[in-house]
Amino acid sequence: MSARTTIDGTGSIGLDDVGLDGDRAERRPAKSVREPGLDLTCTKVAVDFQSITLTTADERLRAGLQALTEACGADAVFIALLDAESAKIDKVYAGRSTFSACNPEVLVGLDLAELPWIKGRVDHLRLLEIRDTSKPPLAQSHDAERLASFNVGALLVVGFNICGRLGGVLGVCSAATNPEWTADLHLALKLVGVSCASGLERIQLQEDLFTVQERDRLVTNTANDGLWDYDVRDNTMYFSPRWRAMLGYADAEDIPEWRLLVHPDDLANVQNQLREHLEGRIDLFESVHRMQHANGEWRWIQSRVKGRVDENKRLKRLVGVETDITERKLYEEALFREKESAQITLQSIGDGVVTTDADSRVQYLNPVASELTGWKLDDAVGRAIDEIFRGFHEETCEPIENPVAVAMRRNRSIKSVRPALLIRRDGNELYIESTAAPIRDSTANVTGGVLVFHDVSESRELNRRLSYAASHDILTELVNRREFEHRLERALKSAKARETSYAVLYLDLDQFKIVNDACGHNAGDALLKQIGALLKSKIRWRDTLARLGGDEFGVLLESCTMDEALRTAENLREMIADFRFVWDERTFRLGVSVGVVPITPATDDVASLLSAADSACAAAKDAGRNRVYNYQENDIDLMKRRKEMQWAARISNALDENRFELFRQTIQPLQANGEPGAHYELLIRMRDEQGALIAPGLFIAAAERYGLMTAIDRWVIAQAFRWLVSEADERERLSLCSINLSGQSLADEKFLPFVVEQFQKSGLSGSCICFEITETAAIASYSQANRFIHALKEIGCRFALDDFGTGLSSFGYLKHFPVDFLKIDGSFVKEILHDPIDREMVRSINEIGHLTGKRTIAEFAENAEIITMLRGMGIDYAQGYGVAEPKRLLQAVA
Repeated sequence: MSARTTIDGTGSIGLDDVGLDGDRAERRPAKSVREPGLDLTCTKVAVDFQSITLTTADERLRAGLQALTEACGADAVFIALLDAESAKIDKVYAGRSTFSACNPEVLVGLDLAELPWIKGRVDHLRLLEIRDTSKPPLAQSHDAERLASFNVGALLVVGFNICGRLGGVLGVCSAATNPEWTADLHLALKLVGVSCASGLERIQLQEDLFTVQERDRLVTNTANDGLWDYDVRDNTMYFSPRWRAMLGYADAEDIPEWRLLVHPDDLANVQNQLREHLEGRIDLFESVHRMQHANGEWRWIQSRVKGRVDENKRLKRLVGVETDITERKLYEEALFREKESAQITLQSIGDGVVTTDADSRVQYLNPVASELTGWKLDDAVGRAIDEIFRGFHEETCEPIENPVAVAMRRNRSIKSVRPALLIRRDGNELYIESTAAPIRDSTANVTGGVLVFHDVSESRELNRRLSYAASHDILTELVNRREFEHRLERALKSAKARETSYAVLYLDLDQFKIVNDACGHNAGDALLKQIGALLKSKIRWRDTLARLGGDEFGVLLESCTMDEALRTAENLREMIADFRFVWDERTFRLGVSVGVVPITPATDDVASLLSAADSACAAAKDAGRNRVYNYQENDIDLMKRRKEMQWAARISNALDENRFELFRQTIQPLQANGEPGAHYELLIRMRDEQGALIAPGLFIAAAERYGLMTAIDRWVIAQAFRWLVSEADERERLSLCSINLSGQSLADEKFLPFVVEQFQKSGLSGSCICFEITETAAIASYSQANRFIHALKEIGCRFALDDFGTGLSSFGYLKHFPVDFLKIDGSFVKEILHDPIDREMVRSINEIGHLTGKRTIAEFAENAEIITMLRGMGIDYAQGYGVAEPKRLLQAVA
C-alpha cells in the first residue's frame, strides 16, 4: 500500500490518493472536511511518544493510545511490541472505547507465525488492512480466522523498526467489519508510528548505553587489567584506577609519559611493534615488557593496544589494556628452571625413564631409556608401552605384566623384587630392575605412569662372580672354608635326623714349606692347584673338596661309613705320596697327614667337628707324618691337644684383659766373690676368669704350641721395664734382673727391634738385665740366638743358658754361645744329696762352665743341705725354695 500526501501552506494535511494493500482494494472519495480533533490529538501523541523515557513510557503510551482511540472513534488502538527475534508479541499497550468488544492485550504471547499474511508483509511504516474477518480474501483467511477469535472484525496496522529491526506494530481494530477508515487515519497511524519508534529506540539506546556503562564500571572495578586511553586530538591521557594501583600511583598523582616507564632494554622492541600496528601491518599490538613501578621496581607487564585512525590514516585514539604479570613471570621462570632442571636430570641420570598417558601409550623416553630399549623417541611416542618395554621372567622367560600398567591399576608405586629380562628392539637381551608409579592430577585421578629402570647385567654378573668368590678359593677354584662350613652344617642336621652317614677328612701337606722356601710362592701356588685338581679327580661327585687355608684341605664324604672313609683317606694319602711335583727341573716328593672324623648325631656343632678333625690331623703329624689318624672320642692324646687348644684361647683372652702378673725369685750368691746387690729372676703367673692364680706349667706348653709365647715375652719385658722405671729404690738395689725368653721370640725378626726400643724408651742400662734362653731353644734356633745375643751384648745385656744339661749336645754347643751364666737344670740338683750320678753331673757342668769363663747357677735348691753342698762344689749361685719363694713384685718391694 502506498499513500501520497501533501501539506499545504496552512499546515493542513491533504490526501490525494490512498492505496490499501490487500487482495481487494477500493477507492473512496476523500472527505473535503477534515476532523480537527484527530489532527491535534495525533500531533500531541506524536510529541509525547517521542519524549518518553524509561520511567514514563508505560503511562504515556497508554494515555496516548486512549486519546487516539477516542479521537478516531475506534474500538481500540494498540501498540504490540515484539521480542528480540521479532517472532512473538512480547507486550501490548492499548486504548479501548467504553463498550469495545476488542481487547488487544490478549495478543500477548501470540506468535506471528499464527498470522502468516501479516508476518509476510509487515515492515517499517507499511500499512496493512483486513477489513472483514468474516469474509476475508483467500490470502487473509488464516489471519482473519485467528483475529476473529479475538473479537476483531477489522484491523489496520502499521509496522515500525527499533534499532534496525522490526520492533512492533501500531494498530486500530474494530469489532464491526468494513469500518470507514479514512486516509487521515492512515496518515495519522504512520506519523504516530514514527514517533513511537523514535521514542522506543531512544529508550532502547539509553538502556544499552546504561548496560555498557555499568559493564564498563564493573569491568574497571573488578578486572585485574589496567586501562589507559590516549586522545590524540585533545592530547590527553586517561589512566584507570586499576592501572594507577598496579604501578603505584595515587589518583591525583601525575604520571610520567608512558614510554618513559618502559624498560630501556625493551623500549626499542615495544616502539617497533607499536609502529607496525599503527601502520596497519598487525591488527593488534601485543607485548610483554618491563615497566617501572612508582617505587622504582621493574614489573613485568602484558600490554595490548588498539589504535583508531581517521580517513586519512591519522591516529585519532589509542587505547591500551595492561596486566601485571610479574608473579606469573616469576612462576614461569621458576617453572622453566624446574623443567630445564628436570630435563637435564632426565638427560643425564643413569636410569632409563619412560612416561605414558592413561592408556599406557609412550609420551617420553630419556636417552638412557632409548639406549636400553633400542627405541628412538620419535619412533616410540604414541606406541603401547608393552611394545617398547618387553619384560620376561629371568628364569622361566615367561612374559611379565608391564610394571606401568600394574602401578596405574593399583594406583601405587611398584618396585621389582628381582631382575627381569628385557628384550631390546634389536633382539638383544639385558637384565634390568625397575620401579613404576602412577601420575595423578590435582584431583588424584590417574593420568599416566612413569617407569624408571636401569641395566643390572654387569652387576648381576658381578654378584654371580662375587657369590662364587665368596664360596670358592680363588687359587684352586675349590670350595672355601666358609662354604665348607655351611655344607658341614647341612650334613650335621642330616646326621642328627639320621638320614644318612657322613665323615670328614682333614688333610695337611707335610713338605709344602720346603717347596715354598726352595722355589718361592709361585711354585707353592702351582703345587696347591695341582694337588687340588688331583684330589678332586679321586673323590665322588657328591662329595665336597675344600681348601681350608694354606696347605690344608677338607673333604666331606656323604653316605659314607667310617671304614669307607678310612679307605678313602688312605687312597688319597697314597696318591699324594706317589705324586711328584716338578719345578725348574727340580722334583719334590710330598706327604700328607690325614685326620678322619665321623659326623654322628652326638656331634655338637661345626666348630667342634672341625676342631676334632684338626686335632686328628695334628695327631697324625705328631705320630710321624704322612699317615691317617682315626679320631676316637676318648683318645687321650687328642684330649690333651684339645685341652691345649682351649688353653690357647684362655691365654689370648688373658693377654687382652691384662690378667698376667709378675713374680720374682731371689738368686743367692754362694761364694765370697759374688756381686753385691739384688739378683733375681722374674717369673710369670696367669689369673683365671675367677681371679685364681695359675702356675706356668699349665699354660706355657699350650702357649708354645700355638705360637703365643712371643706375645707373652713382649708383655713381660714391657711390664718389667715399666716397673723398674717407676721404682727408683729398686733400681738402686738391683744388681741383675733375669727375664726368660722363648725360642719363638728368638726366631721372630721383629722381637729384637722391640727389645731395643724398650731399652730406648725406658732409659734402663743393659747391664742390669740378664736374658735367660733355654738350651733346647738356643740349639734349635742357633743362628738367630747367636745374632740376638751379640746384638744385645753391645748395649751391656747379659745372658744365661737355662736348663743346661738336658740337651744331648750341651757341651758341644757350650763353647760357641757367648753367654755369661749356666743354669744347671733342677732335675740334677734336687737329688744330689742321694744320687752320686746327679752329683757328678752338677760338678762336671760347674767345672766346664768355669773353664769356659761362665758362672753357674743351680736351680731347685730346695733346702739348706743342698745349698751347703752346692757351696762346697764351688757353684756360684743358688735359686730355689731353699733360698726364697717367688713373691709378687709389689709385695717384694713392700
